[in-house]
Amino acid sequence: MTRGRAVAATALAAAVLLAGCAAPRPPVATAEAPARWHALLPAEPAAGDAAPRADLARWWQQFDDARLAALVAEAQASSPTLAAAAARIAQARAARAGVDARAWPALDANASALRGRPDLASPTATRLGAELRASWEVDLFGRLDAAYDAARARVDATHADWHAARVALAAEVGTSYVALRACEALLDPLRADARSREETARLTTLAAEAGFRAPAAADLARASAAQARFQAEAQQQRCELELKALVALTGADEARLRDALAEGRARVPRPAAIAVDRVPAQALAQRPDLAAAAQRVAAAAAEVGQADAERYPRVTLAGAVGPARLDAGALATQGTTWSLGPLQVTLPVFDAGARAAGVDAARARYDEARAQYALALRQAVREVESALVTLQGTAARALDAQRASDGYEASLRATEGLHRGGLASLFELEDARRTALAARRDAIELERERVTAWISLYRALGGGWAPTDDAPTGTPSASADGTAVAGPSR
Repeated sequence: MTRGRAVAATALAAAVLLAGCAAPRPPVATAEAPARWHALLPAEPAAGDAAPRADLARWWQQFDDARLAALVAEAQASSPTLAAAAARIAQARAARAGVDARAWPALDANASALRGRPDLASPTATRLGAELRASWEVDLFGRLDAAYDAARARVDATHADWHAARVALAAEVGTSYVALRACEALLDPLRADARSREETARLTTLAAEAGFRAPAAADLARASAAQARFQAEAQQQRCELELKALVALTGADEARLRDALAEGRARVPRPAAIAVDRVPAQALAQRPDLAAAAQRVAAAAAEVGQADAERYPRVTLAGAVGPARLDAGALATQGTTWSLGPLQVTLPVFDAGARAAGVDAARARYDEARAQYALALRQAVREVESALVTLQGTAARALDAQRASDGYEASLRATEGLHRGGLASLFELEDARRTALAARRDAIELERERVTAWISLYRALGGGWAPTDDAPTGTPSASADGTAVAGPSR
């Protein structure tokens, strides 16, 4: 048997004896979703009214307001949050490629030149050589394989994180836009109320100066007008803040955004209905944040196996081959040099518990990942249940709120007529105004709350994400595009 065959046979025997000793990994256990929803599901919409499940990923486009879809598209095109999430995808892919590379042999090339006399008995000589060196770790205990599995799970987690960020951004833009429109819808009656009270104050002051009204009535009318102006200005400030929030979310020029939003002012958009799976596990399977948490559990489990494998022997094999030439006076020779080996086995003997501590730390991170997944699942269930409860509650109150608003508005008009005819006091008029305005505010706030609940339900159901959805590809840029460099696959 030649020397090369003997070395190969030794390596093969070591592999046969040790291959069955792969480091164990903990199970990738996950928390269980509840068997059913406890909140009432939205009523099944009529045929043609519901948004198809496949369109949930573009749910904001199914509002009766095209401006919302344009705002979401602009926000996603320029979002630093999405750009950062895409950059994290690129980092995870690069890390995965680096781990994958360690499973392959490493090749290094070197060249050398030497001229001199190695001893007094030898002539001056020139030695030239080039060599290709190779080294390879034989992954008998699955250390490198576990590292790759962990890196791959981290990549999948960052993919899901990017989609979760996209869903969250669309929901945030939608919520802010609805809040702006609801604010405008309430601002108009507040301004109209302020104008009405100012006119009442003017007429009451004239009547008091003529002796037809008591001075106290004029004081009350002026105080009421001042309060109405205060409320209108406060509401205008809230609307400005909502607009500023949209500017920050979309990155748009404020003047251009104001012009774009001038049309459709004070009209709260209406969404299409969303169908909800009756089985919570199926509904929550669409959430990218839960998928990311599950992938982190898988990565942590693989890292436990990787840390455990560090306690086992490490086997490496090296070799080299290359041409060489020797010129020593009249003697000149050349040829190919090569070597196979050494086949090196490194046995951990004593490390003062460092490797065992590494395993304990990996297991602790695994336990933390499982706890984080269970927490994310509970939060997801809560978000869906809360959105369903809000939808049910706002639906139950909608008719009464509108009736109250219409009724108090009619009562106010009647009281104004009586006041002009001297049949109702200023106190009665002011009370009718306050009541009508409060009812109008309640109706608008209820409408905003209901539309926001639909948006919250959209977000709680994952925004139409599916595990097969592609992640962004390309080079990430903080300026905007939210993409990342594609990495190699194993």
